[in-house]
Amino acid sequence: MPQIHENVHELTVGQLSARSGVAVSALHFYEAKGLIASRRTSGNQRRYSRDTLRRVAFVRASQRVGIPLATIREALAQLPEERTPTREDWARLSQTWRSELEERIKQLNRLRDHLTDCIGCGCLSLDTCVLSNPDDVSGTRLTGSRLMVERREE
Repeated sequence: MPQIHENVHELTVGQLSARSGVAVSALHFYEAKGLIASRRTSGNQRRYSRDTLRRVAFVRASQRVGIPLATIREALAQLPEERTPTREDWARLSQTWRSELEERIKQLNRLRDHLTDCIGCGCLSLDTCVLSNPDDVSGTRLTGSRLMVERREE
């Protein structure tokens, strides 16, 4: 991993990419989404403060556990500018995501457990199929082919 001298307070996008292991294009994407910020030099080059390394690590860890970028952006917005997210920040923010993750895990387990029920039958019944209509939520609104028309209009 490339070392950055401690006297360097700002990083180029290339240095940030090399140090974080994140592609330059992904860093530009993160910046466009408001997850990280840079300043521009007089030559219009991006410069990132050193704390951006920790923010990028925070984003990557959050993404690995399935947190949407919009939720990550909201979490980072709660932190003071120019301060890296700390272990305490991560603990506090990740605790708020725990119930959402638990629910997703339950849903994925249900899908996994019922996956073999649909393989081979080909029915994908809108009344009983747990993959296309979990818990028969569509049956409470409409029945039949109107569901397909409704989905296209949404």
